[in-house]
Amino acid sequence: MSHKPQRAIKRAVAAGRDDYELHDQEWQKIGLAAPARRALVDAKLYKVSDLRKITLTELTAMHGMGKSAIARIKVIMEAKKISFR
Repeated sequence: MSHKPQRAIKRAVAAGRDDYELHDQEWQKIGLAAPARRALVDAKLYKVSDLRKITLTELTAMHGMGKSAIARIKVIMEAKKISFR
């Protein structure tokens, strides 16, 4: 593992950014609400391509994952030709 990402994380933590802010940047770009972003980060899903690791049923069952977030995620996944497990 490169030391550059670790340094970036250390700098961000030192600057007062929490773990969610470090890992939910892609979800913010998509426009997901904070509860959905937290659910994804808690599940260690940091980018759209990570959703290949789970099923739609698992995503739907996540606390904080609403209908709007799921719909938005599906659109992005379809555009990127990514599918659930």
